[in-house]
Amino acid sequence: MLHYTLRRLLVAIPTLLLISLVIFLLLGLAPGDPMAQLPLTIPPEVKEKMRESLGLGDPLLVRYLLWLKQFFWVEPLHVLDTLFGSNLAGESQRVMSWQSRAPVADIIAQRLPQTLWVVGLAYLVGTAIALPIGILSAYRQHSWFDQIGTFLSMIGFSVPTFFTGVLLIVIFSVELGWFPSLYDTTLRVTSWDSFLAQVRQMVLPVMVLALYNASQISRFMRASMLDNLRQDYVRTARANGLSERVVVLVHVLRNSMIPVVTVIAMGVPQIFGGAIITEQVFKVNGIGELLISSIQANDVPMVQTLTFIFAVLIVLFNLMADILYGILDPRIRYD
Repeated sequence: MLHYTLRRLLVAIPTLLLISLVIFLLLGLAPGDPMAQLPLTIPPEVKEKMRESLGLGDPLLVRYLLWLKQFFWVEPLHVLDTLFGSNLAGESQRVMSWQSRAPVADIIAQRLPQTLWVVGLAYLVGTAIALPIGILSAYRQHSWFDQIGTFLSMIGFSVPTFFTGVLLIVIFSVELGWFPSLYDTTLRVTSWDSFLAQVRQMVLPVMVLALYNASQISRFMRASMLDNLRQDYVRTARANGLSERVVVLVHVLRNSMIPVVTVIAMGVPQIFGGAIITEQVFKVNGIGELLISSIQANDVPMVQTLTFIFAVLIVLFNLMADILYGILDPRIRYD
């Protein structure tokens, strides 16, 4: 397993480099000018100097190599300097946002906790709901529970998150007044009342994302359980006198989790993409809102960095899924 992991990490390096090159070329060759939003009263020579200060006068290849150095070398050194109070990065130039003229990593670090609170909790809640629903739906196939679970999962997976978000706002915020419609990112938990306020404002966005995730994962869980319940080893286990609980929750569930692990692992980067829309609906000041505003402002360094981070998450969780295969099924060997 260790050798396989190392090989996959070595393969991931050129993969990520190729992805970064494609992202950089697409954004670098796309139409648009960061100076277009500046007032018309600024003289052209001043705008030209501003373009040169942003590095826009350099060839595309030089800008790409500089970004690689900043992302993979300078920014990690700044993280170490922040953690240990050292000065490893020195005065090295960081990846700067064209919109705010601040380091991209610092802006992402400020927005990331808001997204992790909403997205992380929604994924945990969705997974915790989906697994037992999928197991019970498969074990009680064609029952009323299975029919209701199938109906709700199809609705949750088919209806887009922006429609679900608006619908929940109309019902629970406008009509019933139970939860706030907008997410207050300035709220700080300092007392029990502020903690309850934080929980109340997280309910709606977490419900929207959890419903979408639970709908997808529960369908895969049900299909995988049904496939394994018909296998010969299940009949053999029952014939040997094992209890139904042990047969289903130990033998069948463990084998059924192998394909579901892929869905869960690969769904982590996907839910960040879904959070882009959800954060716009509930005005969560997180990564999704940052990406949308950066695209609108033609902030290429910010868009480029966020997009590449999503690509890194996909490669990383794909590797984690492969490793979990070997843990769940001892028959799977990579070495």
